[in-house]
Amino acid sequence: MKVFNTIAQMHEFSAEARQHGKPIGFVPTMGALHEGHLNLMRQAKEENSYLIVSIFVNPIQFNNPEDLKKYPRDLNKDLELLRTVQCDAVFAPSVEEMYPKTVTEKHDFGAIEQVMEGASRPGHFNGVAVVVKKLFEIVQPHRAYFGEKDFQQLLVIKKLVEKEHFPIQVVPCAIVREPDGLAMSSRNTRLSDEERAIAPKIYEVLSEARKKAKKLSPEALQEWGAEQLREEKSFGLEYFQLADDNNLQPVKSWSEQQGVLAFVALTLGKVRLIDNIRII
Repeated sequence: MKVFNTIAQMHEFSAEARQHGKPIGFVPTMGALHEGHLNLMRQAKEENSYLIVSIFVNPIQFNNPEDLKKYPRDLNKDLELLRTVQCDAVFAPSVEEMYPKTVTEKHDFGAIEQVMEGASRPGHFNGVAVVVKKLFEIVQPHRAYFGEKDFQQLLVIKKLVEKEHFPIQVVPCAIVREPDGLAMSSRNTRLSDEERAIAPKIYEVLSEARKKAKKLSPEALQEWGAEQLREEKSFGLEYFQLADDNNLQPVKSWSEQQGVLAFVALTLGKVRLIDNIRII
């Protein structure tokens, strides 16, 4: 497994692979790797000749400086895990390598970025788009793998690929959960034991919401979900939102939609957690 810290080294490795007609599967991460990440990587390894992973905590997608400061980082542990999935190359650049100048680039994704995470975290998706665009240009993968836990981010990246005419297939991968249902996340390591015991209620409510979908209107189901989560006093609920799976707009009627997901964002202690489940 090769580890590259400079854009030039990474670009050279990818260019050589492409020259030999070897398909590249790419998994961009911010490190603090867990089984959810490894699941993406195993799929990428299976479907391509080369697996390339990036590890870069992207400062411009954090609108909360404290969140950036506390984001878990352990490169050596991450590299150990990457060897277990036969990763071929790791791109782990510094902030200075990625952003030698002040970032002024702006992207517009329309309605998709104005709801939920976009509304809660102004500038977040622009930061995501800037870094993913740069990583795509450096790595030049044939396929890129993203988890559906960040479903809104997944749609933004699909739009980015379309807008920039990247010849890249974006591959969505199902949410990987702990045995008790909690969606795997690097942020889970920051939960106290008591908080960790409470966190699975998020998935319990989402699962129950899916069962109730045929019995309640979208509006009533949304009210029910929010009420259930507010009952847990440790949760600071930001939103429980039903949205269509195409442009993430609020759902008024089941009959008008072909695909609907329920989305949750809340804080537990000092940790912000998100999750979603497909309703129809």
